[in-house]
Amino acid sequence: MSATYPNPKEYLPSSSPLVISNKPEAGKKSYRWNRDNYSPARRRIDIWTFVLILIFKLWRNSKKWTYANGYTDEKRSQRRQIQAAWIRENLLELGPTFIKVGQLFSTREDIFPAEYVRELSKLQDRVPAFSFEQVTAIIEKDLGKPLNKLFRSFDPTPLAAASLGQVHKAQLNSGEEVVVKIQRPGLPQLFTIDLAILKQITRYFQNHPRWGKGKDWLAIYEECSRILWEETDYLKEGRSADTFRRNFRSANWVKVPRIYWRYTSFRVLTLEYLPGIKINHYEALEAAGLDRKVLAKLGAKAYLQQLLNDGFFHADPHPGNLAVASDGALIFYDFGMMGQLKSNVKEKLIEMLFGVTEKNADRVVNALIDLEALAVMDDPGPIRRSVQFMLDNFMDKPFEEQSISKISEDLYEIAYDQPFRFPATFTFVMRAFSTLEGVGKGLDPDFNFMEVAQPFALQIMSDFNNNGVGKSIFDEFSRQAIQVSNSALSLPRRLEDTIEKLERGDLRLRVRSLESERLLRRIAGMQMATNYSLFMSALILSSTILVVNGLWQLAIVVAIISVIPAFSLFRLLKQLGKFDRKL
Repeated sequence: MSATYPNPKEYLPSSSPLVISNKPEAGKKSYRWNRDNYSPARRRIDIWTFVLILIFKLWRNSKKWTYANGYTDEKRSQRRQIQAAWIRENLLELGPTFIKVGQLFSTREDIFPAEYVRELSKLQDRVPAFSFEQVTAIIEKDLGKPLNKLFRSFDPTPLAAASLGQVHKAQLNSGEEVVVKIQRPGLPQLFTIDLAILKQITRYFQNHPRWGKGKDWLAIYEECSRILWEETDYLKEGRSADTFRRNFRSANWVKVPRIYWRYTSFRVLTLEYLPGIKINHYEALEAAGLDRKVLAKLGAKAYLQQLLNDGFFHADPHPGNLAVASDGALIFYDFGMMGQLKSNVKEKLIEMLFGVTEKNADRVVNALIDLEALAVMDDPGPIRRSVQFMLDNFMDKPFEEQSISKISEDLYEIAYDQPFRFPATFTFVMRAFSTLEGVGKGLDPDFNFMEVAQPFALQIMSDFNNNGVGKSIFDEFSRQAIQVSNSALSLPRRLEDTIEKLERGDLRLRVRSLESERLLRRIAGMQMATNYSLFMSALILSSTILVVNGLWQLAIVVAIISVIPAFSLFRLLKQLGKFDRKL
């Protein structure tokens, strides 16, 4: 093996992701969670302090009277941006669990405001390295031999340190150069404490009347918890790397580091040292004589093959996990976060493509559910309407002129604050597509991801028409005719079932009268105004009696307290004024 770049530390086998540099940590030298005397009790205090402050900030966002000189959408966005930076810094302070959760949430623009997602995407997994003595102890305990017996040489200075572990360069006794990833000491214990607290926090948000409405926070927690524990299992990461390499064994334009299983355990992963040029180091790529346009297309082609042919894909293909060898081959690193699709994915993809072509939202939604791109829901109405809106407004351009980033942005904007959620697999796919589109445009300003994807889509349609599922376009017409006839024949039975449900009380019709609602709200407001007036009058009367009796200090305190109901009454009267103008 020969290095393809003058700096051998361009190798990036990150731990979700490990940021490789000449020094492991250029930022803060010490975090509270990384101290030896850090107790579980103190940990709980730190986490709950952060959560309570965050809840207060979220509550304040919804109160228009807290905005200076009146509320506007721009002011709310600016406040969210400030809060997002505060959240990012506090997640770093809270350590590995929260860093990883923040990185996972950076893919969930369907759940969180765009300002938070953008800031969380900047979350750098940079933390202090742990000592070489700890590294030695973990390796010797897990592999059962002294370090000097296992390796001919072992660099005590890590190439990189991240929240889950760190990377060292070493040489085997056989002379092969390798990199060794070692899990951070005490990580399982920290995860156990943190995830127990996060479950309590999740239950609070799930039961909240506003923040829990239409959101399955417990399912999101289970998803995050599963991913976190999987990333601590280096044996699983090794198996994923082997599977990924087998899938590309016939492609000489993709390289994957080999796993040395004899030197690998649950907490130690030894990989082939496979250095290359980072794919976003454009000057270095040109200096090596590599064609950037070709590399952009190869990156998209590699991911499309993973998704559409193999059904097993890299869920975190950011520039740090992708390098280029001297012969122009792509090198993939870090297999801790992988995604997998069902075996019948092609059939469902073609079903979705037909639905998009017809602008049939029901067909698209059913295909997305089968693809696990949408979670099964009791009421598919909101998502169906959102998809129909998107089909009617955003799908007028030809396929090759579409932008993945724009499609995902529009989709998440529609999905935000709606009573449905996307599973992690779908968000990983969309993030990967958007990331690769960004990498491609960095390599080649004229790069179009959808243009590269078009032959794959045509091949899928061709395969679909050539197999037993659908031999020609007439099969599609036949399927639609059968669907229409079934709908027509089943209509009387469906009407009868609906009438029976109404008679049994299983189905309820809810009729809203906006005028009546406004009147009822005004009456309720008047009752509250009366209560505030009585409370304020009682406080003022009490203050007056105290003044008469010479208790000036106590009278001032009571008078100050009376300001609270007075302010509430003032706000309520303004709201009632608005209701009067509507009636």
